[in-house]
Amino acid sequence: MNIKRRLIILTFIIILVALSIFLIEKSKPSSSPQNNVLKDGIYPKSPELVGIEGYINTKEGLSIESLKGKVVLIDFWTYTCINCLRTLPYLTSWDKKYSDKGLVIIGVHTPEFNFEKKYENVLNAVKENNIEYPIVQDNSYATWNAFRNRYWPRKYLIDKDGYIKYDHAGEGAYKETEMKIQELLKETGESITEIPEPEELKLSDFILFPRTPELYAGYDFSLTRGQNIGNKEGLQPENTIDYSLPENLEKDIIYLEGKWKSNQDDLQAFSDASIYLKFTGSEANIVIGEMSDKQEIEILIDNVSKKILINEPKLYNIYNGKHGTYLLQIKVKSGFNFNAFTFG
Repeated sequence: MNIKRRLIILTFIIILVALSIFLIEKSKPSSSPQNNVLKDGIYPKSPELVGIEGYINTKEGLSIESLKGKVVLIDFWTYTCINCLRTLPYLTSWDKKYSDKGLVIIGVHTPEFNFEKKYENVLNAVKENNIEYPIVQDNSYATWNAFRNRYWPRKYLIDKDGYIKYDHAGEGAYKETEMKIQELLKETGESITEIPEPEELKLSDFILFPRTPELYAGYDFSLTRGQNIGNKEGLQPENTIDYSLPENLEKDIIYLEGKWKSNQDDLQAFSDASIYLKFTGSEANIVIGEMSDKQEIEILIDNVSKKILINEPKLYNIYNGKHGTYLLQIKVKSGFNFNAFTFG
């Protein structure tokens, strides 16, 4: 084969590879909520609120389209998520400072656990956290998927023309977010000169020390994340097992004692029972779902005891103090269930 023919074949192969790469990239979904309409070639058009099943602090039919001319902050949250709860004081503060300037905050409540789908439970959480801005229930994840969201919490800022100008996943970036709110409000013609510049983030806004990761109890959550319990029997989906405690307990792993049933969403006690966990952090919380009767549980942190009344499905704080590694024991009675532990 002569050199000229080789060059022709090589050129053809290069063109074919380049075309293949182009077609593959073109077929990939955009990470933006929508990729068909862009403002200034950068900012995507906001999706609409879809599949909403409940409305709190607002009338049914609330839409982003109806809010054109205003600045809209969409906050994806769920009421037992500790990261979401930590952001709520900032959101309620922004609502008070900027609602009369044209900011509309919409909390899109997308549940992680089944009991978080219940309207009354969300309503109680809204009242408990003094939320006055609109909350909509996205139980089927329709709006979550329309935004292509993957995180709790996540905030999207939508400008007066309906385009997403900013988004942030997780905690933090509070000053950055508020500065963007002010910038977008100025674009509407509002004067915010009398509102002081947001304060700098405090040291406490950052996670400076190691901590135990979030741990799930329901097998649909825990096993898919490689979070089996530490007992030799392990989780056995839909079965009730009488667990005994091993001699040695490893860190960041849940251990059970007594009869427990492994459910999709939670672990449920069928006798007087205990939970053991060596955790690291300065804060520990437990997510507890709906039970037939209220129950008083005993919390022991390194054998220091206190009791907590469980009377509604929500996140309960069980430790808040000096950062360190501690042995947690929770003594419960039959009928108790829990969904997850979170730490700070």
